[in-house]
Amino acid sequence: MKWRIVFFCGVAALVGGCAQLGYYFQAAQGQLSLLSSAKPIDEWLADPGVGDTLKNKLTKTRDIRRFAAQELNLPDNGTFTTYADLKRPFVLWNVVATPELSLKPKLWCFPIAGCVNYRGYYNKEEAQAYAEELRNEHYDVQVSGVPAYSTLGWFSDPVLSTFIQYSEAELARLIFHELAHQVVYIPGDSSFNESFAVAVEEAGIEHWISQHGNDKLRASYREHQGRKRDFLSLLVKCRKHLEANYKSDSSDADKRKRKAEIFQAMVDGYHALKESWGGYSGYDRWFAEPLSNAHLALVATYHDYVPGFRALLAQEKSYANFYSAVRALADLEPSARQDRLVQLAKKPDTDTMQASVAITQK
Repeated sequence: MKWRIVFFCGVAALVGGCAQLGYYFQAAQGQLSLLSSAKPIDEWLADPGVGDTLKNKLTKTRDIRRFAAQELNLPDNGTFTTYADLKRPFVLWNVVATPELSLKPKLWCFPIAGCVNYRGYYNKEEAQAYAEELRNEHYDVQVSGVPAYSTLGWFSDPVLSTFIQYSEAELARLIFHELAHQVVYIPGDSSFNESFAVAVEEAGIEHWISQHGNDKLRASYREHQGRKRDFLSLLVKCRKHLEANYKSDSSDADKRKRKAEIFQAMVDGYHALKESWGGYSGYDRWFAEPLSNAHLALVATYHDYVPGFRALLAQEKSYANFYSAVRALADLEPSARQDRLVQLAKKPDTDTMQASVAITQK
């Protein structure tokens, strides 16, 4: 395990040059520290000093992990079979940046992941320092905490204290999402990768609840999904207004003024949503920093192609066939696979949320 990190760091240094060596070193050091602190879940469950609350969560996680392999045909390996208490709120802090009058995110390219639209740091202060450098270059920047990530099967990613206290449905969602990245991953195509993982997580949650849920869990999940749809709709609306503003023939000064108005309308809209939710504050941390283009740069990354993937899953009728079809899509040229997903999403509407519970593994 350790030799992989050393090898990765060496290759990264050769590819990225001396200017990137410090960044790659913190990444390798952070990954090694994370893996070194992880112990098998069975050891945590056998430890009399571990509280019942954590033991119950770890037991539930183990059940979800087994379900992912047996029912969703997701990889059955060492991922999420260990647990690490990181004693911090997030495992990583991602830096996202865009130009002042554009929603196109800045890209960073890495040897394994390809080009992605964020740069992760294991230390919050280092992330904030880099964000400040980008702001000095006139970028819009967001620094956001990340509870989990996937090493794409290179390492056995542990369950982390940063997400173990999630609700049952959210815990399952996260596990299904991160495991999906091990099934299909195209270096440099974040929209494809994330939309695929979101489609798997959504179908997987429906499947999990159908088999293991009770009325309370179903009601809680419906409420959570309703708030999520409301919030996403607000983000998409704001993004569309910003896109129209930046494409207009207005002067830069007028675009800046209109940009500020759009973000204020977004804040007002969020306050109205909170009131309709009875004061639910789960999205408050999204507003922890002043709003900027960077907040909205990745909205499309996670959602644009989800309808196409969901339609493909319903069409294939099994997870195994679905994954084979997605791998075939991954072999196409970028424009061809994007066109295919758009066409799939335009097919006559089928209730894939409900259909997913009948999808079989084989």
